[in-house]
Amino acid sequence: MSLETNLKGRLRNTHLPNSNGLLPLFEAVVNSIHSIDDADLPSGEGRIVVQIERSREEQLTLEKEAEDAAQIIVGFRISDNGIGFNEANMASFRTLDSEHKVNRGGRGVGRLLWLKAFEEVDVRSCFDDMDRERKVKAFTFNDELGVEEKPVQTADAEAERKTTVHLKGFVKRYRKATYKTASAIANSLLEHCLWYFILPDSVPKILIRDREESIDLDSLYGSYILDSSTTETIGLKDEQFQLTHTRLRASANRPHTIGLCAANRLVTEEKLSGKIAGLFGKLQDGDSEFIYACYVTSPFLDKRVRSERTAFNIPDSLEPLFAAHDVCLSDIREMVVDKASKYLESHLDKNKRLSEERIRRFVCHEAPRYRPVLPRMQLNKLVVDPSISDKDLELTLHKELSKIEAKMLDEGHELMKPHIEEKFEDYKERLQKYLDTAKDIKESDLANYVFHRKVILDLLANAIKQTHEGKYAREDLIHTLLMPMQTDSNEVKPGDCNLWLIDERLAFHDYLASDKPLSAIPITGATENKRPDIAALNVFSNPLLVSEGTSLPLASIVVVELKRPMRNDAKEGEEKDPIAQALGYLARIRKGKVTTSQGRMIPQSESIPGFCYILCDITPSVEERCNMHDATPTSDGLGYFFYHKKFKAYVEIVSFDRLINSARERNRAFFDQLGLPTT
Repeated sequence: MSLETNLKGRLRNTHLPNSNGLLPLFEAVVNSIHSIDDADLPSGEGRIVVQIERSREEQLTLEKEAEDAAQIIVGFRISDNGIGFNEANMASFRTLDSEHKVNRGGRGVGRLLWLKAFEEVDVRSCFDDMDRERKVKAFTFNDELGVEEKPVQTADAEAERKTTVHLKGFVKRYRKATYKTASAIANSLLEHCLWYFILPDSVPKILIRDREESIDLDSLYGSYILDSSTTETIGLKDEQFQLTHTRLRASANRPHTIGLCAANRLVTEEKLSGKIAGLFGKLQDGDSEFIYACYVTSPFLDKRVRSERTAFNIPDSLEPLFAAHDVCLSDIREMVVDKASKYLESHLDKNKRLSEERIRRFVCHEAPRYRPVLPRMQLNKLVVDPSISDKDLELTLHKELSKIEAKMLDEGHELMKPHIEEKFEDYKERLQKYLDTAKDIKESDLANYVFHRKVILDLLANAIKQTHEGKYAREDLIHTLLMPMQTDSNEVKPGDCNLWLIDERLAFHDYLASDKPLSAIPITGATENKRPDIAALNVFSNPLLVSEGTSLPLASIVVVELKRPMRNDAKEGEEKDPIAQALGYLARIRKGKVTTSQGRMIPQSESIPGFCYILCDITPSVEERCNMHDATPTSDGLGYFFYHKKFKAYVEIVSFDRLINSARERNRAFFDQLGLPTT
């Protein structure tokens, strides 16, 4: 007993992405190619015409460069002079999953795609029956009635053999996502059927008509292909694959691609960009430029193509258990990349050189951390377009560094297990290679840290500059560069702090707090919750409080007070005098019972030495306060310092220029070693 087929159910289970709305048209054209091939016409007499039908009512503006608005596409008429819908072909059409064209990779479901993207299909075919008598068959195909046939009639004596498939009612969601112009549709159809054009004498004349416009795919192909293609057959595990290397004219305006084909149809394409070193932009062949495309065919692909012909039932990768015998997409991709690299080798040398120059220039000026490990990276194999952004290039180099580190980690575990029969000299050589790699990576980490300092200094230098509006950066911006605000040393990683800008010794502390009220600092018993007075002007102008020293009797307290660049309102009293503010904080901290971060009491905490740093520009009012405190100018004239006996504190007033200059001088030797500018 035969099973019944639910057409609507089959359509519901047939997948067709919106972006593939023209695939039903392409399937109809391929059917016409097969029909002409079956008709055994003399060479050059096969003919296919695709007529684009547009609405006369609705209007849709096309691409920006189009001069006039054009009507939306509502359907297509595909006509050919092939064998037509004779009894065998008609019986196949009535049968879903027909095996009538199985030798061509046919799956018997192509017509389902017609009803996915179009509301209805009308077919009229003038053909020769078994008695070589010319007949006419007409039928309608839709999801309600399926195939609705009309009686077969005898054709007029002068009637030419011709079949027309009318795809009617282009579904809106597909129509909106597909090409609108005749030229774009013609190019897309050519790419889909390119394999037929590459094969000698395998494609009939195909015309695309749109009102008065007519496009001949033969002429389009001539402007598409640079020269004849090269084909090679490759064995992959137990399967055979045929690779066709094609060079398309640069005017094709498309990327370098791999095209996987099945049943002489293009099924999927993927970009080769990022897979072959030196393969970017347009390649040069003498005076001509070209784009590379590799088309892959195989009985394996024919068997594994999905019924909709939009993808393959092939996994991208395989578990090790199956990888030795089964083929996956990654295997095919690697095979194509290897063969394409050899095919294009002579054309990639210049691009590889430009790529290497881009990498070396970037490492020299922007990312010196990679310089120690650059010799370990195979630059001639790195896939880098010279126009790549600094961000993407950084990511590429970081991936390569990660590979080196992972390999080193693996080798490190192997070193822990010397080979049983290994000679000591061989083991020693392996060990030395490992240590050399480890040394380069450590140098890379150090270079990265030094470069980080260079970036922070540049950011600080820009932060203190006057803006186009004549203003200066707020304290919080500079504060954040030094240390994240409203945090302490229990919350912030050492790498997030840049206190080395002030003094390298600040990295060694027992506890550090940034922009927190005195009562919230656990190392002191201070109970005051109010912010410093200047907070009333800017809540982010609170001081950094640092307690350092691991030996209890040698404890010290550091206070850093920060002011906005070029601020000029310093006056007598703690309300306005930044020096008095810093000393006031020091006194409040001492007033409480100072402890270590582990809660251990510090004897005579009221006498703990204090160090106060005031970071501000030496404006006239600040200079006046320095003179009032009898401060001594620094030798460069960019700051002041003095010792306050009453507060037992060393006080240094540091201008932003002095802060940057001093930090640069301390780091100059490192910058010079990396070839970094210091100004």
